[in-house]
Amino acid sequence: MKYYTTKEAAELLGVTKRYITKLCVSKAITGAEKKGSRWMIPETFILEKNVRNTPKRVFNTTGICDPAQHYMVDLTQRLFDIRKLVDEGKYFTINRARQFGKTTTLHALAEYLSRDYLVISMDFQMQMSDAKFRNENSFSLAFARAFENSFRITENGRSQEYQTALKAFTEERQEAGEQFELVELFQALSSFCASVSKKMVLMIDEVDSATNNQVFLDFLAQLRGYYINRSRFATFQSVILAGVCDIRNLKRKMRPDEEHKDNSPWNIAADFDIDMSFSAKQIDAMLKEYADEHDMLMDTEPIADEIYDYTSGYPYLVSRLCQLIDEMYQSGMHEVWSHAGLLEAVRKLVRESNSLFEDMAKKIKDYPELGTMLRDILFCGKGIPFNLGTELVSIGAMFGFLKDEEGQVAIANRIFEIWFYNLFIAQDAIDSKTYDAGQQLKEQFITENGLNIEKILKKFVEHFTESFGNSADAFVEENGRKLFLLYIRPLINGIGNYYIEARTRSMGRTDLIIDYLGKQYIIEMKIWHGNEYNTRGEEQLLGYLNDYHLERGYMLSFNFNKNKKPGVKEIHFKNHTLIEAVV
Repeated sequence: MKYYTTKEAAELLGVTKRYITKLCVSKAITGAEKKGSRWMIPETFILEKNVRNTPKRVFNTTGICDPAQHYMVDLTQRLFDIRKLVDEGKYFTINRARQFGKTTTLHALAEYLSRDYLVISMDFQMQMSDAKFRNENSFSLAFARAFENSFRITENGRSQEYQTALKAFTEERQEAGEQFELVELFQALSSFCASVSKKMVLMIDEVDSATNNQVFLDFLAQLRGYYINRSRFATFQSVILAGVCDIRNLKRKMRPDEEHKDNSPWNIAADFDIDMSFSAKQIDAMLKEYADEHDMLMDTEPIADEIYDYTSGYPYLVSRLCQLIDEMYQSGMHEVWSHAGLLEAVRKLVRESNSLFEDMAKKIKDYPELGTMLRDILFCGKGIPFNLGTELVSIGAMFGFLKDEEGQVAIANRIFEIWFYNLFIAQDAIDSKTYDAGQQLKEQFITENGLNIEKILKKFVEHFTESFGNSADAFVEENGRKLFLLYIRPLINGIGNYYIEARTRSMGRTDLIIDYLGKQYIIEMKIWHGNEYNTRGEEQLLGYLNDYHLERGYMLSFNFNKNKKPGVKEIHFKNHTLIEAVV
């Protein structure tokens, strides 16, 4: 058979050399061979492709990502790191938030390990219905059939050695019939492991669907028992369970009449601390591939950095932003791979309904105390120590809402922050006279050049003084910033976004960044603590204006001093103009 170098194959197919190499590494090209440092591509792969009509890849946000069809970050290092755990015989969980790339990682890992291990990949959501968990017999029979079906689609499933092992396993299941329960299931699995030449790796995706069932906890206990006694009984080399929930925290009652005693059936699990988010460098490499395939000149590094700033590398959010920009590009808007194009993609993303945001809304409804904590962080700048021993913090981190930022709880990424602001303000706007006031006056605040922030501040001071001027200090401190966000929300609804600069979020001060039609405005909101503190705030604001290359900034102070003078004034300070409003 004739072979081509990656360069020759790329030229014939009208794609980049990097693209062909990535297909080889991911084993997407059947028969590709590596000779030294070079990949050689079989002629059959070239002939199967339509040279003139080779479709370009797309960004994918649904299902498993395939490097032959989709733009992806390079998973090589991640797979290498996970393989080390497998080689060491570890049992572990990959628990990450929804749409964080767990299934894509497992799919790629199965291919990556298949040369040296017999990998059985299962999916509880697809292969195990709720009815299968009603008792040990129904679960064990269903698991055994799913195991058999998953085995048949592996490369090893066609060899005589493995067919013989599978036949023996199936006969054990059939002979036991109604007596085939967890003990019999694991005896059959142990016999299977002992009779095959390769070490076995069991991977189960979507284990969340099973976590409320006692029989699943008993299943984990059996896995644990065989792991502890693997010097005596043949068992899996490694077991990998994937889902949102960390099943190490599940508890199993020792006996029904001893509810106060429990133990973890999965306390053998090794820590899985491999970073599955995308780095700015990985995003940059992915964008370079996109630009190469589209024969496009793109300054990818600043775009990748900005995508990372908004997403903190959350895989779905990265892919969805790129997907939205690509859709604009395909429609003929060829200048969208830019700062302005990204802002437009962010605006579209936070307003759309998708499965991730729907799941987030459901979690807030199911855990109202978590919603309260998020409100305290967002609107009040409340500082909460990041400690996974705190139940709400643990839940929020498990769902991907929260992260550890220098020992304090923080919202996981800027997109989530905008989305949560929008959610909570939409809830509060229903009966809010402040929202109504902003809605009624919004036409006065919009100009040909963007937003008239000075006029917004003047009108807000008038509204606040009239409506809340006599309120207690505690009310103002807790609600002041939320009231201003309610006031401006109708002005930018559907056109712009706003978010809080993470470096300044605190009980004392907060910098609000407004993105509106490609322009940015910075408004510092703070509690008044005297002239000296105010001067420091002015200097800090100037620093952020320089960061954003802006000459004009704004301050909104909530002053508890009885002798205060509400109003708005203009200050010229170190080649900048500051508009200060006091309420």
